[in-house]
Amino acid sequence: KHEIEIKQKIKLINQHLHEIVYNASQDTFITILIDASSNKDIRQFREDLRACYRQSLSSNAELYTEEKYEQVKRILDRFASMENSNKEWTSTVTDVRNWYEFNASERFRADNSEKEFYEGSGGKSGGQKEKLAYTILASALAYQFGLQFGESKSRSFRFVVIDEAFGRGSDESTRYGMELFKKLNLQLLIVTPLQKIHVIESHVNSFHFVSNREGNNSQVSNLTKEEYESEKLKHNLVYLQKN
Repeated sequence: KHEIEIKQKIKLINQHLHEIVYNASQDTFITILIDASSNKDIRQFREDLRACYRQSLSSNAELYTEEKYEQVKRILDRFASMENSNKEWTSTVTDVRNWYEFNASERFRADNSEKEFYEGSGGKSGGQKEKLAYTILASALAYQFGLQFGESKSRSFRFVVIDEAFGRGSDESTRYGMELFKKLNLQLLIVTPLQKIHVIESHVNSFHFVSNREGNNSQVSNLTKEEYESEKLKHNLVYLQKN
């Protein structure tokens, strides 16, 4: 059941991913690939599991033989074992999410041919990893909230909190992520260090500036966008006068 659910969820997320233009100049999109795990324990467990019920679902009760009983007992005995190695084995093989390996493929929309393969984002630049992460995150949010790209605003709940957002990311990937969230009409609460404020400020309506100058008394200043622009202008003027 869990195996079927995972495949169905990936299928729906891929439908959302298809709607996102990943590379505008080449008109590409991202799709998630799901492959069977190469883990030996998981492969053997799934084979043992199949052996337990192979030919045993027939109406002929005699098909459930002593051999079948022993096959089932070996698995249950290992589940019940208190040895650490068996506990770790049980945790691994019974979590169906471990049964698969997930990778991403960038493909041309025109003919569905592959442009680039992303295996755990290994070997990619920081900007590429961020852009890929934002793309998959946006599609997962769309799936979670039951959203469609480009649909008009509805009364559906679509509030998202992103903590430590965009701190190490490039300006380009940050803008890409913000535009994606805008397309979904998400209401965002973004917690971010100040070095990214120049990228984010055009996408938000209000600001909550947190400071702790003495190290023992945090303060929050709530600003509208107009108040923020005014304070920013004053700060820039003071800076210019000092220099």
